[in-house]
Amino acid sequence: MAEAETRTLTVPGATLCYDIRGDRTGGTTGENVLFLVGSPMDAAGFATLASHFTDRTVVTYDPRGTGRSQRHDGATQLTPQEHADDLRRVIEDLGAGPVDVFASSGGAVNLLALVERHGELVRTLVAHEPPTAQVLQDREAALAAIADIHATYQRDGVGPGMAKFIAVSSRKGPFPADWADEPAPDPADFGLPTQDDGSRDDPLLAQNLLACTGYQPDFAALRAASTHIVVAAGQESEGELAARAAAQIATRLGVDLTVFPSHHGGFLGGEYGQHGAPEDFAKALHQVLGNGN
Repeated sequence: MAEAETRTLTVPGATLCYDIRGDRTGGTTGENVLFLVGSPMDAAGFATLASHFTDRTVVTYDPRGTGRSQRHDGATQLTPQEHADDLRRVIEDLGAGPVDVFASSGGAVNLLALVERHGELVRTLVAHEPPTAQVLQDREAALAAIADIHATYQRDGVGPGMAKFIAVSSRKGPFPADWADEPAPDPADFGLPTQDDGSRDDPLLAQNLLACTGYQPDFAALRAASTHIVVAAGQESEGELAARAAAQIATRLGVDLTVFPSHHGGFLGGEYGQHGAPEDFAKALHQVLGNGN
C-alpha cells in the first residue's frame, strides 16, 4: 500500500490529524473512499485492515484527545456529538462527497451520531459493536457498572479502572441487579499496574467512557437517513455488552445483524498486542461494502 499522506485540520478546541492511503492520481471520490474509524483507538489500530484495501483510498484518523490529535479546550469529557462534528469536518475536508465508513466500538457510536445529523456525508456505514448500553434491556445495571468503572479509575487509577473495564466489557449475558456484590477484579491478573501513577487523562476511562456508553441513538433519524447502515458484531462476541447493543440497534433499525469473524477487535493483526482474524474480517467487510454499493 502507498505511503500515507498525513493532513492536519484545525477545529474548535482541537487539531485533528488524519491519514490518506492509496492511489490518488485520478482524484479522490466518495465512491472509492473507505474511512476507518475507532474511538478512542487511533489510526495506528487500523494498519492491518487498511492493508487489505489496496483497491480503495483508505482514510484513518486520530480522534480528538488521542494520538496526534491534540485538544486545546481544557475539557475532561468528550461526547459522541463532539466526535461526530469532528468527523463531519474531516469528511468535508476530503472534498470527496459521501464516503463509506467502517466504524469500530466507540467509533461506531460516533458515526451513528454523525449519520443522525449528516447522513448525506456517509454512503454506507458498517457499525461494528457500538457499545451504547442505553439500548439494552438491562441498561440500568449496565450503566451503573460502567459508572463504577469511571469512579474506580478516578479514585484508584488506571490499573483498577481498566481491570473493571475488561471484566465488564467481556462479561457474557445481562448484568444482574446485584452485580456490585461481586468481587472486584485484580489488575495483576490482566498484567495491569497495581500502583496509582496519579494520572487521570486516559482517553478511554476519563474522556470517552461515560458519554459513549450512555448515548441514546435517534432511531427515527437513522431510519430516515440516506445512509445504508449495516450493524455488525463479532462471532465470538455473542453475549457481550457491545455485541448485545449491536443486536438491539439492528432490531430497532429493522435490519439483520451482520456477523463478522472473530471478536470485538477482529480486524487487529498484532496492533496493541492483540490478534483477531484480519484476513477473514477484511473479506467479510469487502463483501458487505460491495452489497451496499
